[in-house]
Amino acid sequence: MLGTSEEPLCTRYDLAMLDLDGVVYISGDAVPGAASHLSAAREAGMRLAFITNNAARTPDQVAAHLRELGVEAQVEDVVTSAQAAARLLLDRYGAGTRVACLGSEGLEESLRAAGLKPVGTEDEAEAIATGYGPDVRWSSIMRAAVRIRDGLPWVASNADHTIPTAFGVAPGHGVQVAMLRDFTGVEPVVAGKPERPLLDETILRVGGERPLMVGDRLDTDIEGARRIGLDSLLVLTGVTGLAELVVAPERVRPTYVAPDLGGLLQPHAAPELEEGRQCLGGWRGTVESGRLVIAGDGQVEDWWRVAAVTAWQHLDDVGEPVDLSAVTPPGAR
Repeated sequence: MLGTSEEPLCTRYDLAMLDLDGVVYISGDAVPGAASHLSAAREAGMRLAFITNNAARTPDQVAAHLRELGVEAQVEDVVTSAQAAARLLLDRYGAGTRVACLGSEGLEESLRAAGLKPVGTEDEAEAIATGYGPDVRWSSIMRAAVRIRDGLPWVASNADHTIPTAFGVAPGHGVQVAMLRDFTGVEPVVAGKPERPLLDETILRVGGERPLMVGDRLDTDIEGARRIGLDSLLVLTGVTGLAELVVAPERVRPTYVAPDLGGLLQPHAAPELEEGRQCLGGWRGTVESGRLVIAGDGQVEDWWRVAAVTAWQHLDDVGEPVDLSAVTPPGAR
């Protein structure tokens, strides 16, 4: 249920498509070790693309922030859902189209850079684009909702229901999308993950023939990769923990699992079934009376791989998630 790679991922794949929030940084602060891991991957020949469903900031701002965190990044390395949304609108309606913009600077700049004309939510427009913006006014949302209900074509940069912050997991743009959908009865065209426009835009801009999606979210990063046939690495520094991992259906299961971006620098082995137990690197996993039980000792990353495969096998066999009351991840408090 997990993939194997006898060589480090940074040499097996030529492009890492890196989600940002929860992978490289959390609420602006670097994930420990992220800068050094990415530097080592780049030195091994891996190309890095920094992609985000967050449409609030411009690629310039994102690249500058990454450099502040010690991560080498140029504006050409950054691809946002706002850019993917702009590409969708350009392809459908052509250059010069007036687009009502409900979002932040990042969305407005991307529309303009694509040759479109961003305007206010009350101005004449041929379509509307929405994106995450912490300072978006309620009056603008109301106006946008009425116009969408009345037939204005709608492209949403993303539909993430949550976003990781320094104070915890908070509502994302998907909450606004759900509200607009409920009010209008209209389903938007979504540019961000797990839909394919953002991933296609990344490969188009950055290149790469053997891309690997790297993310912390099962329902966007991993599902998006699976939809277009890409391998993926799930890192556990963001919104996905043990409780979310063990209940993952097949459509959102990653190819590889690692505690952090150090997983790019390592070979990956998958657990093997031995006498009814999933075994890897000194760990043995089984399900007893519905409870996940992992015994032994070894590397932290191997513990997580044993936990994932043992739980997924149980879920597929009996249709019920395992009880986690008997396990605690190594190093967890």
